[in-house]
Amino acid sequence: MRLPNDRGDLTYCLNIHPAETWPEVRQALLGPVRAVRQTMSPDEPFAVGLRLSAQAMHTLEDSRVRAELKDILASQGYRAVTVNGFPYGTFHGVRVKEDVYQPDWRYTARLEYTCALAALMAELGAAGDRISLSTVPGTFKPLGPGNEASMADNLLKAAAHCAGLERRTGVCVAIAIEPEPYCLLATIDEAIEFFQHYLLSEAALHRFAELAGVSSSQAAIVLPRHLGLCYDVCHAAVEFEDPQASIARLREAGIPIHKLQLSAALRVAEIDARARHALEAFAEPTYLHQVVAKGRQGVTRYADLPEALARGHRADGEEWRIHYHVPIFAESLGEFGTTQAFLAEILDLHRQSPICSHLEVETYTWHVLPEALKHERIEEAIACELRWVAERLA
Repeated sequence: MRLPNDRGDLTYCLNIHPAETWPEVRQALLGPVRAVRQTMSPDEPFAVGLRLSAQAMHTLEDSRVRAELKDILASQGYRAVTVNGFPYGTFHGVRVKEDVYQPDWRYTARLEYTCALAALMAELGAAGDRISLSTVPGTFKPLGPGNEASMADNLLKAAAHCAGLERRTGVCVAIAIEPEPYCLLATIDEAIEFFQHYLLSEAALHRFAELAGVSSSQAAIVLPRHLGLCYDVCHAAVEFEDPQASIARLREAGIPIHKLQLSAALRVAEIDARARHALEAFAEPTYLHQVVAKGRQGVTRYADLPEALARGHRADGEEWRIHYHVPIFAESLGEFGTTQAFLAEILDLHRQSPICSHLEVETYTWHVLPEALKHERIEEAIACELRWVAERLA
């Protein structure tokens, strides 16, 4: 849905739905997505945030299937403005955990998958459209050291591919790297350092100029059009970022935000025995739930919730923020808080001065929430989230 006063497009990410194959994606577009559209935007075009796995993309190589996707978008009044290119493989119903980053940016398979997604999105768009494509922040933190330069080169190749697409189609596809806790790029400072050293340096601009077939002076203008950040609000809140300062630092560094993912994390103001016991219900086996703990000794990071819980009483008194996407309309969740206030501040900043053109709600954890916290049908819950955002940006 289009937000008023040039505040961009508001949508939600289809990774919420268990849709790995093309038939499952089609079912989602004609089922729950249509239901949300009828609730939120029955008389106007509805922006959609696609998620297409490598398996679905393989099927979409068939021109007849691509035509079917285009027909669905047109007949349902959908506009494909963004795509989540982060999860390559299965994202529901199996152990995902750290495998979600694989293949990461060390591998040609990630580059090829991203370029195929970009080409499809350019084909779905019209000349003049701007489309964002969110992706993995390099790799899982332990796998990053020593591989920064090769990952950066693959990212520059993907950006050059997008520059070529824009020359041919008039559609600007922008790759949006998504910092996430316990990844190569976890914090805003780490993202800025990586961009300045590996992606926006003089050597990087020269490399991009060669790859994209542009002059060195043009490279400094063209590259940011096709490579920037996806600012996931849940991830930033977990890392105890400052909303206003983090956005300002990115602007000062000349790093564009091509996409805002609107999400909230689980927050425990003070860990004690009761909280540790209650958190065991959130230590589910599907997704990675990184923990950033703040205590008297500073900040400590854990790759997953069970690892943090294993500290037992030694953690008591700390504030924990947990990478567990929770409904954004919920100020609290059971006996725990959320980082909704962080999200509200980001939305207020966007209302004052738009941060980017694409705002995407991404609460993909409806299926793994503790049973006591599952209340609404997913379509109704998604509509509630979109409404909550729209009211704050009116």
